[in-house]
Amino acid sequence: MDRNLVMRLAGCEFVEKNENILITGSTGVGKSYLVTALGYQACIEGFKVNYFNTSKLFAKLKMAKADGAYLRELAKIQRQDVMILDDFGLQELDSANRITLLEIIEDRHNNGSIIVTLQIPVQG
Repeated sequence: MDRNLVMRLAGCEFVEKNENILITGSTGVGKSYLVTALGYQACIEGFKVNYFNTSKLFAKLKMAKADGAYLRELAKIQRQDVMILDDFGLQELDSANRITLLEIIEDRHNNGSIIVTLQIPVQG
């Protein structure tokens, strides 16, 4: 990882611009550590941050749909400046979770940043 890039990200300008970050790499390289540090720095800078393990988030939202709290949970997510989705792609998303993810991304477009970590290499 480029030290200058990490230092620029730590300045949290990406949050002010509502930009998103995608971090890929194999198990154990420090993806979760890095996003936690970026989230912590964003908190220090005064931004509101939510961290989620992706599979646990979708389980929580599925339960919220069942008990009528789904829209309230989405509103909580929407109010955050930064949403961290850690370990994305470890489990395949069913159609309901894909729709939920699309709703979250649409709601956050130009209204907040998303940081995603995944182990799947992204082709450039």
